[in-house]
Amino acid sequence: MSLQSYLSLVRVEVARLRAHDRTRMSQEFRTVEKPPLKPFSLTITFPCYNEEANVERVTRNAVEVGRQVADDLEVLIVNDGSKDGTGEIADHLAAEIPEVRAVHNNPNRGYGGALSRGMREATKNWIFYTDGDGQFDMGELPGVLPLLDDHDIVSCYRLDRKDPFMRKLNAFAWTTLVNLLFRIKLRDIDGAFKIYPKTFIDVIEMHSTGALIDTEMLAKARNLNLKIAQMGVHHYPRTAGEQTGANLKVILRAFKELFKLYGQIKREGRP
Repeated sequence: MSLQSYLSLVRVEVARLRAHDRTRMSQEFRTVEKPPLKPFSLTITFPCYNEEANVERVTRNAVEVGRQVADDLEVLIVNDGSKDGTGEIADHLAAEIPEVRAVHNNPNRGYGGALSRGMREATKNWIFYTDGDGQFDMGELPGVLPLLDDHDIVSCYRLDRKDPFMRKLNAFAWTTLVNLLFRIKLRDIDGAFKIYPKTFIDVIEMHSTGALIDTEMLAKARNLNLKIAQMGVHHYPRTAGEQTGANLKVILRAFKELFKLYGQIKREGRP
């Protein structure tokens, strides 16, 4: 066999392998089927840690808005090992309101553990999650939902974020780093006003127990070629309770998890 014939065979084989890889990847990307939007089946979930002053207000707001937008509604409170009366209030609300359900982490599993618990426990086709501190207005949810007509996920960013300066500075640096590492290109990685299809949650594993959970889900969504929409929503000052996400221990754990996740995503073929 001449060298020219050999090289031709090599080129044919390389082309075949590339076509096989493209087909395999395309098949993998199609494993997330978009749920129907009509009738609209929705779980609203939020993690709570020592939020006895906020949990009832947030829950009743979620029920009110959820009934307006969903044909089939579930409101899921995740009590993450609270040491105050959050768990008892959540159970009372679940007994009173048909759409409300409460689950309890004991011991505390961290923000990521609480959020993933809510995602796994959700029983409806679409999952909207926010925080249990009441810094978002769920009344803005109806204006966000139309984005699902042309997208798979909606990730909202905070307008005029009502947090201390250092917290906002840390968030800007974190978002910039995450976007550079994972090429996600979103304005607010950790904004707690997001909508995911349950079919996506069912095909991924969530390992992050801390603040990296949003990055992990968005990076895996990008790897599955899901379309992510962005929209601004208003952010309000915390009126009760205490913030728990900005202490040094939480930040250091997030950076440790970040580079571990980067290695995992890189082994999967991206970024």
